[in-house]
Amino acid sequence: MIAGFSIAAIVLATVAALAAAFVRGLAGFGMAILLVPVLGLAILPAEAVTVANWLGLLIGLKDIRRNLAHAESSVRIIALFAVLATPAGTALLAITAPSIARLLIALVALGSFVLVLLPQREPHLPGKAATGLTGLASGLLTGFAGMPGPPVVPYYLGRRIDPKVARASMLVIFMATSLAGILSASALGVATLREPVLAFCLFPAVVLGDWLGHRAFGKVSAQAWRSFTGLVLGAAALSALFKLLHA
Repeated sequence: MIAGFSIAAIVLATVAALAAAFVRGLAGFGMAILLVPVLGLAILPAEAVTVANWLGLLIGLKDIRRNLAHAESSVRIIALFAVLATPAGTALLAITAPSIARLLIALVALGSFVLVLLPQREPHLPGKAATGLTGLASGLLTGFAGMPGPPVVPYYLGRRIDPKVARASMLVIFMATSLAGILSASALGVATLREPVLAFCLFPAVVLGDWLGHRAFGKVSAQAWRSFTGLVLGAAALSALFKLLHA
């Protein structure tokens, strides 16, 4: 046992963290979408969300200078609204039964896969209202499910922009929402000292997976990159939902 977590839970979490971080490094998103549903099968959903937020913050700080250099200007508005909305999502998680939270988190992961498959739009920036709503939705999902990605991913991948810009923009937002999620969970009493201990145990696997993903990025075409991320997210979401419904 480490910080109250069983060895089996830690092994499962390590494998999931390695795979999820690889997708993050390659795609720029997907770590929480992949990690939280799997972790939620081994530990409580609130713990899984907090662990994912800790890992998102730690790996985000490692890459922040590089990502800021390539990010789109829209990240300021989305990140601000997401940070403001995160406490509301955390409060909702605190009053939701674990079984219901697990189901909703799995459905969010599945929904993100569907959004990635929508046809791409022109590269121009959406209006301020759409950008702000994207941030609000991202913040709510950060607090409730540790998944800021479902609203943010179609905002960037849905437009024909450089994958490097899309990837960097998403990663900047996800680091901000991870910090907001941790602070909200701590303020509302959802988080404990157990989650950062588990996160630090998993961090080496996240660093390795992220490094492997970064090496793979740029060696595939933009279309192959988009197709890969969609397929991985879909498979992970369906797997988590199947295991949940047959538990």
